[in-house]
Amino acid sequence: MTPRMNEALLRSLTPSVLGILVRRGADFAAAEDAVQEALLEAVRVWPDDPPRDAKGWLVTVAWRRFLDATRSDAARRRREDRVDEEPAPGPAPAVDDTLQLYFLCAHPSLTPASAVALTLRAVGGLTTRQIAQAYLVPEATMAQRISRAKRTVSGVRFDRPGDVATVLRVLYLVFNEGYSGDVDLAAEAIRLTRQLAASIDHPEVAGLLALMLLHHARRASRTAPDGTLVPLAEQDRSRWDTASIAEGVGILQAALARDRLGEFQAQAAIAALHADAPTAEETDWVQIVEWYDELERLTDSPVVRLNRAVAVGEADGPRAGLAALAELDDALPRHTAVAAYLHERDGDPATAARLYAEAAHQAPSLAERDYLTRRAAHLNTGR
Repeated sequence: MTPRMNEALLRSLTPSVLGILVRRGADFAAAEDAVQEALLEAVRVWPDDPPRDAKGWLVTVAWRRFLDATRSDAARRRREDRVDEEPAPGPAPAVDDTLQLYFLCAHPSLTPASAVALTLRAVGGLTTRQIAQAYLVPEATMAQRISRAKRTVSGVRFDRPGDVATVLRVLYLVFNEGYSGDVDLAAEAIRLTRQLAASIDHPEVAGLLALMLLHHARRASRTAPDGTLVPLAEQDRSRWDTASIAEGVGILQAALARDRLGEFQAQAAIAALHADAPTAEETDWVQIVEWYDELERLTDSPVVRLNRAVAVGEADGPRAGLAALAELDDALPRHTAVAAYLHERDGDPATAARLYAEAAHQAPSLAERDYLTRRAAHLNTGR
């Protein structure tokens, strides 16, 4: 096997191997450490001596590492007495604990940041260094975050159903980080959500997968060659990934047909309407407003109401959008930027320029700040 094939296989097997160790009696923290050691050993050994049963090999090596660590720690003597002796070599059990691992890594006692890190490590099979690089923090900082998270969930047993909504929020947080370092977190989130969809039949899991695919399909057109942001209306739609759009729409349609609407399905429906429009001018904004109404009903989110104001401004005119915006708290993130856009559409460049400049100071990223600054300069100079 090539190194790339090895890495893909190891990452796909990580959650099931970890689940087997936990089921055998290892606590989560010790099991996760043992699996990581087995993965490192596989990277070293497999290129020259690939196993016939990759999963069985990993289970055997990880279980040995766990027993070695247990026996060497005097403080764990009593636990050692409770673990079984090493099972005889053979095929790994067919039981898949991947779903329970998703629930465990999204445990409500963890902060969102810790849940994301633990999911990427335990379910995604990423190394601490990869996760640290992706989140632009020192490796030692990420190692401490993961260690605390593992200690938090070590006493949690696989005997209760988990909260799917929490797992989906964790995966969506991963997706929204996009790309940084040598790990494409958007692609990783899609991979993990596919894995989750294979483990559980749930329309909101399908809705999230559809939403990710539809957003990811536009990725190539979101930035110019110099790195500047390109707004949706100005994107080159010929660069959108039509295969991902078709797959996302198909998954969404199947989920909606089950008549169990959730917020990720509603968001995906909005993304599908954008993806379906041949040009920005042909976007069905009336339907988009209707879906925002559904989404607001499901979430009661002020951010949803802010996005709805933009859609109303497109469907019914900028003054209708400004009226909807006036009902919202002006302290909402991006409120000022939305106001600037709607005033520009309403033919008030002076107010729009002032608001764009103000929004630039509030922007959460350098790329967004630069875009808003350019909009203000364009309106001020007419160029």
